[in-house]
Amino acid sequence: MKFLKPPEILDVDIEIAIGKSGGSFTKLLVLAIMAGAFVAFAGHGSNMAAFNLLANPETYGLGRVLVGAVFGTALMLVVLAGAELFTGNTMIIAAVCEKKVTVLKMLRNWGIVYTGNLLGALMIALMISNTGLFDSGAGGLGGVTLQIAVYKVNLSFYCAFLLGLLCNWIVCLAVWVSFGADTMTGKIFGIFFPIWLFATSGFEHSIANMYYIPAGLFIKSNETFLQLSGVSQVALEKLTWGGFFYYNLLPVTLGNIVGGALFVAMAYWYVYRKA
Repeated sequence: MKFLKPPEILDVDIEIAIGKSGGSFTKLLVLAIMAGAFVAFAGHGSNMAAFNLLANPETYGLGRVLVGAVFGTALMLVVLAGAELFTGNTMIIAAVCEKKVTVLKMLRNWGIVYTGNLLGALMIALMISNTGLFDSGAGGLGGVTLQIAVYKVNLSFYCAFLLGLLCNWIVCLAVWVSFGADTMTGKIFGIFFPIWLFATSGFEHSIANMYYIPAGLFIKSNETFLQLSGVSQVALEKLTWGGFFYYNLLPVTLGNIVGGALFVAMAYWYVYRKA
């Protein structure tokens, strides 16, 4: 099995970034919607697998481990099936540093892909909220889903930013490692363990939150889920569409950009090009 060395991975990253920055609007949007859906599928599936563990303080850590094991499927689908994910695309900045891509082209990609990711995640959250699946475990899944959404919108701006930074530092390392493998098996292993680490750690991923928080918004009026979630009325007041964008999505997205662009793409570019 062949694998690339870090300087060679940087070359691959730059070449991929050039291709991404020149993609048509329609192509980028459709692939971004697919990526948002893939992440939402993984968010729901990981919650379904671990909600009973997450609801119990004594087994919460084990629940996070199970969430991490399932959630990695999202990035595997993005990388192997082909899709456009905003958090991974923060690494386009390496090509900007190399003067192979303009800042405007990078921002164009980010804007289209971010919008598409949001549409895809919202679509899956809305569909699942109408399937009755949140009633699973006598409403336990709905209670945990609501609890997660309320937790996320009650993070402080600074805390959400840092959790977003730490998240995409690891997520982009997973993408980086996958670039270094030339087989499907190698790419799967390169993705699985870093994503397992990030999801187990409880860091904040902006695209995943495009599923988690809207899912909570769609079911917040359900009295059974409210009771099982154990959230206070004060905390619940922040769970609004405005709160979703301001209290979580904004700081987490900024953190994701810094984590992926600065701590992965620019750091490796500086080491292997600038220095």
